[in-house]
Amino acid sequence: MVAQGDKQVLLGEESIDYGPGQSMLTTIDLPVVSHVTRASGAEPFLGMMLTLDVRSIVQMASEMDEPRSRREDASRSISFEVLDADLLDALVRLVKLLGQPALVAGLAPLIQQEVILRLLTGPHGPQLRRLVTAGSPSQQIAKAVAWLKQNFVQPLHGDELADRAHMSPSTFRQHFRALTGVSPLQYQKQLRLQEARQLMLNESLDAGSAGGRVGYESPSQFSREYSRLFGAPPQRDVTRMRLAPVAGASSRRQPLARSAARGRGPRRQSTRPSLVSR
Repeated sequence: MVAQGDKQVLLGEESIDYGPGQSMLTTIDLPVVSHVTRASGAEPFLGMMLTLDVRSIVQMASEMDEPRSRREDASRSISFEVLDADLLDALVRLVKLLGQPALVAGLAPLIQQEVILRLLTGPHGPQLRRLVTAGSPSQQIAKAVAWLKQNFVQPLHGDELADRAHMSPSTFRQHFRALTGVSPLQYQKQLRLQEARQLMLNESLDAGSAGGRVGYESPSQFSREYSRLFGAPPQRDVTRMRLAPVAGASSRRQPLARSAARGRGPRRQSTRPSLVSR
């Protein structure tokens, strides 16, 4: 959730802006690129991320009378909604516990259960229920995604992922794109490029070494695909990111335009990202 400032999420060729009073829920790890679009020294970006326990979601969903999602249903595994007052109140109470360490063990699990219940009964509910429906496409794709995240350096052979999800190749590709917004090969490519970016930043690897580490055999292909995703060749992008804190300090005097109105739904637009940052 965002408490202050604005943020933009890039997923494939789709750009989504959201800001204060709005929440984002993801049920599958997605290779998104996100960056803050409005922040300043006087009003820094403030947000909160809460990782939900899947076992608790399964248990609570099974005890509710809410209609279950059909097994054949599949939809995007990321959603943006306006926070209602009751859910916001529960999240604020959870954060306030950080100032009361003696109460965390006893109250935090209870408040997290409340958060899950409110999510299940709110606008995010259908998405959460699809995740925990046994045998649903969402659950099968989630398992394939988890495997791919651990093995993205390896080349994909034929319909290997479809076999792992126990789906026909055409059905698998259809549900994978519906849930992640990209094809399996695009997902793998973005995982590789994001990992290579971190290797160049954190381990000071050159572009050729980073590309080879994540599975690229051709340095030119790596540089070309890197530029397409991050808006600049590897060396220039990494240099820009290292200089970003310095540049950010000098640009704080120029406030950025607000990208999402308070209390309104997120703005979506289809575009190929030309410039992204951390």
